[in-house]
Amino acid sequence: MSMLLQQVDKFKYCICLLCKDQYTVSTMASPETPGDERMELGAGAAVASCSDSSSIKPGPSGAKVDSHLQDAIHLKTQGNKFYKEKNLRSAIGRYHRSLLVLRSLDSDVTAAVKGFGPEAPVLTAGQEELLRNTQVDCYNNLAACLLQRECVDYTRVQEYSLRVLKWRPGDIKALYRAGVASLQLGDAQSAKQYLTQASKGQPNDTNVRRHLQQAEDRLSTEYQKEKALYRGMFSSSQRAGEGASGGVAQK
Repeated sequence: MSMLLQQVDKFKYCICLLCKDQYTVSTMASPETPGDERMELGAGAAVASCSDSSSIKPGPSGAKVDSHLQDAIHLKTQGNKFYKEKNLRSAIGRYHRSLLVLRSLDSDVTAAVKGFGPEAPVLTAGQEELLRNTQVDCYNNLAACLLQRECVDYTRVQEYSLRVLKWRPGDIKALYRAGVASLQLGDAQSAKQYLTQASKGQPNDTNVRRHLQQAEDRLSTEYQKEKALYRGMFSSSQRAGEGASGGVAQK
């Protein structure tokens, strides 16, 4: 009997180990962050993931808010250093980690998941301004990094630039990058709108003027194609009508 109980205990132990291994594998393979950006976040992403899943902890308050803000600014500064050194991979990682630190302070983020996590603290006007400025800088710099990669993810560039424009509508860099991304994604009309606004702030910038000209040229080409298409459709319809009337006359 004792032998049987020992075997049962061993079986239960093996089952526990198997479940633990499966949990570990599924957690490591979770596609929370696409591509190499998941690798870049490293330990920072793991910490943020744990904090996001803890719904019983209250949001940061008092001195912790200032501490979070300073941590985010420090990470952003490290990202700027890597960017100047042309180490885009590390720069992208620091900017993402900075944004992750700021998530717990952003009322826009916590309001979307209200009831499932800690509430955002009430920030002072100065803290709110520092939060938004840091977010704007990180998203702007992320877009700049992505544009310098060999294979540019224009969808992500557009997304980051539009986030900047949500908080800072007249940001010239974000307008320019949103225009470039929209042009590459085939939306010449939106590209022209963004680049026209950017050119008002930087009328002598050759890059802005060059991409604006490209957007206008593409719109002109598209217009000529549509014009030719409608002309062809009208001519075909007219010939069909003449043929039908001619057939009636023969009767």
